[in-house]
Amino acid sequence: MQTTFPRLLIQHASERPRAPAMREKAYGIWQRLTWADVLELVHHLACGLHQAGLRRGEHMVVVGSNRPRLYATMLAAQALGAIAVPLYQDAAAAECIFPINQADVRFALAEDQEQVDKLLEIRDQCPQLDHIYYDDSRGLRKYDAPCLAALDALQATGRVFAQLHPDFFLAEVHKAQPGDVAALFFTSGTTGIPKGVVHTHYSLLNRARVGADFDTLTHCEEVLAYLPPAWIGQNIFSYAQWLACGYVVNCPESAATVGIDMKEIGPTYYFAPPRIFEGLLTSVLIRMEDAGSLKRGMFHYFMGVAKRVGPARTGGTPVALADRLLYALGNLCVYGPLRNTLGLSRVRVAYTAGEAIGPDLFSFFRSIGINLKQLYGSTETAVFVCLQPDAQARADTVGVPCEGVEIKVADNGEILVKSPGLLKEYYKNPSATAEVMGQGGWYHTSDAGFIDAHGHLKIIDRVKDVGRIQGGANDGALFAPKYVENKLKFFPHIKEAVAYGDGRDRVCVFINIDFDAVGNWAERRNLPYAGYTDLAQKPEVYQLIKTCVEQVNADLSADVLLAGSQISRFLILHKELDADDGELTRTNKVRRGFIAERYSVLVEALYAGRTEQFIETQVRFEDGRTGTVCATLRMEDAKTFAPVKVAA
Repeated sequence: MQTTFPRLLIQHASERPRAPAMREKAYGIWQRLTWADVLELVHHLACGLHQAGLRRGEHMVVVGSNRPRLYATMLAAQALGAIAVPLYQDAAAAECIFPINQADVRFALAEDQEQVDKLLEIRDQCPQLDHIYYDDSRGLRKYDAPCLAALDALQATGRVFAQLHPDFFLAEVHKAQPGDVAALFFTSGTTGIPKGVVHTHYSLLNRARVGADFDTLTHCEEVLAYLPPAWIGQNIFSYAQWLACGYVVNCPESAATVGIDMKEIGPTYYFAPPRIFEGLLTSVLIRMEDAGSLKRGMFHYFMGVAKRVGPARTGGTPVALADRLLYALGNLCVYGPLRNTLGLSRVRVAYTAGEAIGPDLFSFFRSIGINLKQLYGSTETAVFVCLQPDAQARADTVGVPCEGVEIKVADNGEILVKSPGLLKEYYKNPSATAEVMGQGGWYHTSDAGFIDAHGHLKIIDRVKDVGRIQGGANDGALFAPKYVENKLKFFPHIKEAVAYGDGRDRVCVFINIDFDAVGNWAERRNLPYAGYTDLAQKPEVYQLIKTCVEQVNADLSADVLLAGSQISRFLILHKELDADDGELTRTNKVRRGFIAERYSVLVEALYAGRTEQFIETQVRFEDGRTGTVCATLRMEDAKTFAPVKVAA
């Protein structure tokens, strides 16, 4: 699209001034902002920021949840030719230092007291940060830092300036060109220091428009914005596509009310990483465990029908009359109420991305009538590289290249991409830019995969993570840790898994149980426990998880390429993996190398064949304090299976 974000805002406000643009839930009531309201807010904020000294080409940090005034501030900065830098709201204060200093940030907007406290805490290490504005004033009445001011005050100043200079805002907006830098996104830092990904108005809006055209999105869509705005996936769906299509973005009251808010809004266009869908399925299965025998029997019967009939219906394959009638009855009794309970009744298109989704999990949602599809992309590609057509959605592929994208596979199996949505550069990091941008403009994704016979892309794992078993009965066998981990995470009792095996004679796995699911399971069996650590080490829980592990092994034995990746031994960790402890990225991706180093004593104990190992681990609490968690962890062997021979 040959335009910019602020120009699109002006266009929507001109064509549909009274149409809803955003809703925000406050004190249990949905508050509506029209396109005219948003434009007026952006106009005044832009004038206020100009008065405060924000200039073209500078960066402005925005840290907080999805809030209309945070989005408006990003638009206001972009209207002045400045560059929006969204940061993760759950990041620790120390994690904000690098991006603020790297981008020479002088201006920041913080959502509330929690975010203000972080920025004030690091001001000594970021001396150039001399303007901090806040949206929510609760708890900030007696703060007297000279750099601190309310967004309301900025808006009021801007309103006065706008009255005195009525042509200023439009003149600034029209100075910007589509090729100008619009936003800077910092990667999650899975393997090291985060990198600042530079995107232009054109790269973001081009991909937003391509994705919208692919799924025929219109201004009638309803979207719930509940994931971190600093994650480019949420930013594309609730910011770039919002402005490209003109649909309504709804901001929930808090993370705790997302489930209720979803039911009230009934989104038509929905996006979530696999972890969210895993959580939804887990909640369903927990409810079924607590249901009466009649309801439970009805659920399992009709889910069997859905599993048999659902894929044919969504894939456009003819279905027998008897099966159509059974499915319709199931829709009336089970699938429809279930979609309504999950808040997905009106969903027309649902996407998942960020990492691979388990095939059974994927099939579950599609079989009950939810048009769940996978997409493939990254921060560097402005998300949209591959998309799945409605009738060609499969769990083992990520779709076909979308408009404007070229894909080829390097000799080492790495996926290379050309796209109008590619990053301009890594900010102040020419060596990293040169490393990923190859000859001829091909971007190196670091993902290993191949194009199948139907033209769909299949991703195996990260190139650096795909390895080989060395020694033992499976010497030389292919090892793809993410593939193994995702198969484990389908089970509602397993929240996270970390697999090791490259260069070793067998595969061993760390497992995090899902505390809610396993806790419910334990309570139904009158199994007492004192907390996560105690529950995780119960012999009964180990037996439960062992059943899941051995089922994965049975599945892997039928996979020609990955039969050697079966899990020989496992343990259940004494604590949940946490981004605050450095074990996960802010997008909840496992930092496998860091975990291996931190828990090296456990890795070695697994491979040494020990049955238990004491471990003491330092943890960081939400309020910044630190403590320790210690336990003696059990280690279990798992049954493996001979590879299934495929008939010639």
